Amino acid sequence: MTRPLAFTAPGRFWRGNIHTHSTRSDGVLAPEEVCRRYRAEGYDFLALTDHFIGRYGYPIVDTVPFRTDGFTTILGAELHSGVMQNGELWHILAVGLPADFKPSDSPDFLPNLGQETGPEIAARAVAAGAFVAIAHPQWSGLTLADARSITAAHAVEIYNHGCATGCDRPDGAAIADLLLTEGRQLSLIATDDAHFSEPDHFGGWVMVKAEANTPDALLAALKAGAFYSSQGPELRDVRLDGDHVVVESSAAVSVVAMGHGTGAKAVHGHSMTRTAVPLQRLNNSPWVRVAVIDAAGKRAWSNPIWREAGSNPRTL
Repeated sequence: MTRPLAFTAPGRFWRGNIHTHSTRSDGVLAPEEVCRRYRAEGYDFLALTDHFIGRYGYPIVDTVPFRTDGFTTILGAELHSGVMQNGELWHILAVGLPADFKPSDSPDFLPNLGQETGPEIAARAVAAGAFVAIAHPQWSGLTLADARSITAAHAVEIYNHGCATGCDRPDGAAIADLLLTEGRQLSLIATDDAHFSEPDHFGGWVMVKAEANTPDALLAALKAGAFYSSQGPELRDVRLDGDHVVVESSAAVSVVAMGHGTGAKAVHGHSMTRTAVPLQRLNNSPWVRVAVIDAAGKRAWSNPIWREAGSNPRTL
């Protein structure tokens, strides 16, 4: 039996958003107010990730003063450097950056000749201790070749709520699945990318399994893949059991197992809380991931499970 680390690691789940903006870049609320609103909404932690470009003074916002006994913050930024295949600047999410992370030569939202490439700044952020994710692939117009180049990334944004409300381009599943099929052991994050200029907040989050709601514990769990992502539904257990994946969740109307290529199988019903999805139609995919959909159409996503014993340190 194989289970993702989120359902075997010690500790409890903590709810957090790890992609958010403030008046330190192009958001409309001050950092203190952004933190206050997430805390009031019941979030356990927040990463404020303002745009790391010269126009805004390369901010890594000090949110330490806004921590409380029940709410913590992780320092971070959205990094921009280098050019994608469509000619636009990279957007790379980096959570857990040191406050003195060296800026790239990125004065604005346009590529600058001779600046670091996207892969280079992503690798530098990982080396500095950050959890790094490929941000909003659909909104960015990211190609598979672009995505392949960010070899240091831990994750892909499978859902970006700001891109859902702002331009109907929220999805990262296609890019993530292609990378998984090529053997990249990536996790999948849901985020807000909130700017508070439209209803772009409280719509996508990560549920991180850790023994303490502290920046170090949360960051270690994110890097290990000990979390799932959601718009609302709860995942309580996901496990491979013989030729099925068994999912325990809050009430769902559909549970979908997905693998490489066309491999997929859905089970539908009413108020399902324990669902066994047969895997025969996943075509012997070496990885399986799960989506749970509730009656309101809200989704939760597991991280991929690698089926070959020993192939993935993120499962037990």
